[in-house]
Amino acid sequence: MLMPKKVKHRKIQRGGPLRGVAHRNNEISFGSFGLKSLGNSLVSARQIESARRAMTRYIQRGGKIWIRIFPDKPMTKKGNETPMGKGKGAVDHFVAIVKPGTMLFEMDGVKENIAKEAMRLAAYKLNVKTKFIVKE
Repeated sequence: MLMPKKVKHRKIQRGGPLRGVAHRNNEISFGSFGLKSLGNSLVSARQIESARRAMTRYIQRGGKIWIRIFPDKPMTKKGNETPMGKGKGAVDHFVAIVKPGTMLFEMDGVKENIAKEAMRLAAYKLNVKTKFIVKE
């Protein structure tokens, strides 16, 4: 799974509600087809890996896939039935912050109908609404 090699701060604050739209990483840069987010979400490293596997299996070693998001925000969790206090929990997993318009995945080297089906299978694995995009 994706995770940073090193982080500046081991634990960070969660932050407030996600707002705004993506001003960067919002266009197709590498491939011919893309999967674009339509909403705000925190996408975990497990979800990204699951979506990548679904796409790779469907295209059967044909074409190339680019992952355009990276989970670099650590999320913590305290153990079950732990009393209040005693500090912040240990880092449990990493998430990527996704805003509306963010390009999640790109694909090239396959036909449009195959790419569309592969992206549809990947979209099922993510907790954000998405849209299939074709480069003009």
